[in-house]
Amino acid sequence: MRSDLAFMFPGQGSQRVGMLGEAIAEFPEAATVFEECSDALGFDLKALVTEGDPEQLNLTEFTQPALLAASVAIWRVWSAAGGVRPGAMAGHSLGEFSALCCAGALSLKDAVTLVRERGRFMQTAVPVGVGAMAAILGLDDDVVTACCDELSAGAQEIVQAVNFNAPGQVVIAGHSAAVEKAIAVLKESGAKRAMPLPVSAPFHTSLMRPAGEKLAEVLDGIAIASPEIPVVHNVNAATETDPETIRQLLVEQIAAPVLWTSCVSSLQSMGATQFAECGAGKVLGGLLRRIDKSLGCVYLENPDDLRAAATALAQ
Repeated sequence: MRSDLAFMFPGQGSQRVGMLGEAIAEFPEAATVFEECSDALGFDLKALVTEGDPEQLNLTEFTQPALLAASVAIWRVWSAAGGVRPGAMAGHSLGEFSALCCAGALSLKDAVTLVRERGRFMQTAVPVGVGAMAAILGLDDDVVTACCDELSAGAQEIVQAVNFNAPGQVVIAGHSAAVEKAIAVLKESGAKRAMPLPVSAPFHTSLMRPAGEKLAEVLDGIAIASPEIPVVHNVNAATETDPETIRQLLVEQIAAPVLWTSCVSSLQSMGATQFAECGAGKVLGGLLRRIDKSLGCVYLENPDDLRAAATALAQ
């Protein structure tokens, strides 16, 4: 184990058709993960991920199990090859479930079925077209939060700051009209960019509470163990060992802001100076550079990445 190494697991937005195709073809461990997930879900997840319809993959109920499977597949390949064990982990939104699975707190079968249900609950909590999200660049967190609070105070339609991804990069979400109004106000306040995001629901807002209630019912029937590797949670940027507390944090997370900048700071306070993004894409590595340019990051997705990372981290 290396106490200076932390693994990060991506959330929605990192998916693409063709992801992990090379790893699945080369590593039996990756192929086995997708077979296990396909059996649990009742459809061919590998076919969807490697050669499926992009529109279907981008539906939340398919995106979430696909990304979790991708992260767990790479983790198992890394572990089977004797890859160095990290001192801590964290995942962005959905990625928290991937982290808990890789840390031994959730079985793969339970994790992949759980996140598919999570995706369904999140999508149906707010009808398509009613909610929206937008990325705000170039303003301090407190300016964005204050703007959202002011616009939502006493209003029927709300907008909230929901993802604190990096200094100067905050995602807002809520009712579509309120998000549009916030974009206009934040641009006037000096935002460098304010970009609507191509999502179909206002994730991590209070509007997701009905989804949290349904998720709690599903979680009641799932076994959770104490993680073998510490996992920093999105809700409070802290680690937890008690399974029942972890269960509650996973429920709260669905309607609470993702404190990603704070999560990275917590990993740093635990000794992490080197990070590995485990699974599809390089989104979290990009955020890491915005948080602290002194932090190193390797990417674990395709066979060449894995070999290069193994060499780099062995030094």
